[in-house]
Amino acid sequence: MKILVTGAGAVLGQGIIKALRQSTLDCRVIAADPNPLSSGLYWADGAYRLPFADDPAFGDRIHQLLDRERPDAVLVGTDVELSWFAAERHRLEALFGTHVLVSDPRVVAIADDKLETARFFESVGLPHPASAAGEDKEGVEALIAQVGFPLVVKPRIGARSVGVSVVHDRAGLASALEGRGGLVVQQCVGSADCEYTASTLVFDGEVQASIVMRRDLRDGNTYRAYVADYPELNDQVRTLGRALQPHGPANFQFRTDADGTPRVFEINARFSGTTPLRAMAGFNEVEMCVRKLLHATPIVQPPVRPGVILRYWDEMFVPQERIDAVR
Repeated sequence: MKILVTGAGAVLGQGIIKALRQSTLDCRVIAADPNPLSSGLYWADGAYRLPFADDPAFGDRIHQLLDRERPDAVLVGTDVELSWFAAERHRLEALFGTHVLVSDPRVVAIADDKLETARFFESVGLPHPASAAGEDKEGVEALIAQVGFPLVVKPRIGARSVGVSVVHDRAGLASALEGRGGLVVQQCVGSADCEYTASTLVFDGEVQASIVMRRDLRDGNTYRAYVADYPELNDQVRTLGRALQPHGPANFQFRTDADGTPRVFEINARFSGTTPLRAMAGFNEVEMCVRKLLHATPIVQPPVRPGVILRYWDEMFVPQERIDAVR
């Protein structure tokens, strides 16, 4: 089989390629990215350059690439491309005989906006951090009256903790909001030692597998992951997946409050940067999804290997002729 992975310069895209390489799939991997110096391009069997997702030429280039390579599946490896692929999924599948693993635009929109994430969980009666739009002064005052300080101020659309601050009083809140738009103010739930990342796989309306890992963060990314069964949290994460109804993978990031209830502060309607870590633990969600899409192989909840996953830097050398060969 042949699989196209976009975003070969992103942690997500590279994680998908790593999971494919860890799998038992007999596949040819085609990688694509705007930057010819993206390391993921050189882990693949074929490499292509793409325009950025907001470039008017992006769609035409994707069509050219799909027509040339005819991949069996397309796995989206960066957030900025999700909306385009979500809108175009059915058309691409019909034109090029491929499977595009992406959720529908409704799910992508909910996951893309942290305030909409909270509103979604409120609408379906599931726990979430109490939240208000940064520009909604009455809403922020009601939030302070409800949960007090500390509060978290963050961009509604963003990743890797960029622009996130924890404020402990009104002066800190005013400073965090000053001169900035597109923010959400949220209840600060739990502590850093009760933060988790979880994944569900949803097909045919049902959660078919899930995994929960506790994590330590550095610069907004998971750099230590603690693997265990976490049966109660898995049950609650499956409830979240059933409510959201993604197509395939969804990643939920949450902290637990004093009574152990998970309050999700971020959804990724896709694989996540911790996808290769989960594969190391015995939960290779990329392989399970590909087998489901291409061979209708039922997804069976795999057992996970308890332990700790440690991330570290690595290096690679790329000869100049390989860089010059990227089309």
